[in-house]
Amino acid sequence: MNIISSPALSLEWQTVFSALARPVRPFSLLAGIALAVASPVLGASGDAAENWSQWRGPLANGIAPQGNPPITWSETENVKWKVKLPGRGTGTPIIWGNQIFIQTAIAIGKKAEVPAEQKAAANVTTQFFGQALPPTGAPPGGGQRRSPGGGGGRGENPTETHQFALLSIDRTTGKTQWQKIAREEIPHEGHHRDHGFASHSPVTDGQHIYSWFGSRGLHCYDLKGELKWEKEFGKIRSANAFGEGSSPALFGHTLVVNWDHEGEDFIAAFDKATGKELWRQKRDEKTTWTTPFILQHEGKPQVIVAASQRIRSYDLTTGKQIWECGGLGSNVIPTPVSDFGMIFAMSGHREPALLAIKLGQTGDLTDTASIVWRQNRSTPYVPSPLLFGDKLYYFSGNNPTLSCFNAKTGESLFSERLEGPSGFYASPVGVGGRIYLAGRNGTSLVLKNSGQLEVLATNKLDEKFDASPAIVGKELFLRGHEYLYCLAEK
Repeated sequence: MNIISSPALSLEWQTVFSALARPVRPFSLLAGIALAVASPVLGASGDAAENWSQWRGPLANGIAPQGNPPITWSETENVKWKVKLPGRGTGTPIIWGNQIFIQTAIAIGKKAEVPAEQKAAANVTTQFFGQALPPTGAPPGGGQRRSPGGGGGRGENPTETHQFALLSIDRTTGKTQWQKIAREEIPHEGHHRDHGFASHSPVTDGQHIYSWFGSRGLHCYDLKGELKWEKEFGKIRSANAFGEGSSPALFGHTLVVNWDHEGEDFIAAFDKATGKELWRQKRDEKTTWTTPFILQHEGKPQVIVAASQRIRSYDLTTGKQIWECGGLGSNVIPTPVSDFGMIFAMSGHREPALLAIKLGQTGDLTDTASIVWRQNRSTPYVPSPLLFGDKLYYFSGNNPTLSCFNAKTGESLFSERLEGPSGFYASPVGVGGRIYLAGRNGTSLVLKNSGQLEVLATNKLDEKFDASPAIVGKELFLRGHEYLYCLAEK
């Protein structure tokens, strides 16, 4: 539920990293040349492949091209360190050099009477996909309604002050280097019962860290924790009070945030150095929790956002819409992935859908020949997919059923239930021919990147994991509900 500022990697480096992430094939190398995924720049503290700079890693696809973490671990095996984190959050750890960046919301025990206008806004019945939403400022409706069938929205008005904080943690020791409070306030609405107020991930270019808290703003810090600039955007009013979860995306000097909620929607781009708004485009969408995905096609960067009404692509330089495509369902959360001249977008709430869309077209692509292949069952609700070589992996809903498809053709390779994990919110990550899956009950699996299900290891920790893993070098970072683990062979 959950992806800055710096020049992007050259196309040549993108190709090298793509080749490292999958078996070398002439087609793959040509695809890498034609299609480069956004990544941070090579910096003095190490190149992009040696860091985890954004929500889906250095290539924005869940692959760690130079990683080699352990295959087995437990509370007594291969734990380099384990530290308790303040507050609560489900955002992915971001790593650059010796620094780990974590966002969290810390309840400080300070309660206060909520202002009348905030009560009125929070008490308005929220939209639940197809049901009307009263206008802002309508009289209180007696609390937010839970979704039909159990939902998960929070009906009560928050009354406790939270500190929305960015932490820098020493990668070697696990000790906190610094902690900065971006905002201290009472949240204006509740959240889904399975996450809190800090489900976003920050992003870094190795020089600055961009901390995004949605309704609590966008904040730029240097690596020592000094605030450089910040911006406010108002308050998100999420469908069914499920809360917030989208992360920012960075390419070159451009930072992109998406703002889809039960109000006026937009996508906007900012200069990473100054925070100056470069462009803004209005959108007409229901609430989404997906992160913008930036890629280059034929040398031109575009930002793609998956959503219920339309998947849309925008020119990163101007904000002009390039193409759009209908076909996804409600509650769009997964971030797309891309290769082989295609973008793979999916949703899995009530109307499961996966679309493999051919890049290079313009206009409305709905139900055209640009849809290379599609699926309408067993697609993920919260976790994003993993594209590892020519294999596309994804969960069925949030359940422990994993499907694998040939990404180029849409051929089904397997769909099997996994033994051990109770379910998944964390997205899968890949490294060195292996796939890492962090389960909600603390059981994690390591699989072989194969056309059939091959479990290499089943590992159990005393934590529960909803944040997606991060891999840097020989270390695997798992953020639990209370603790952050650094796993490495001893």
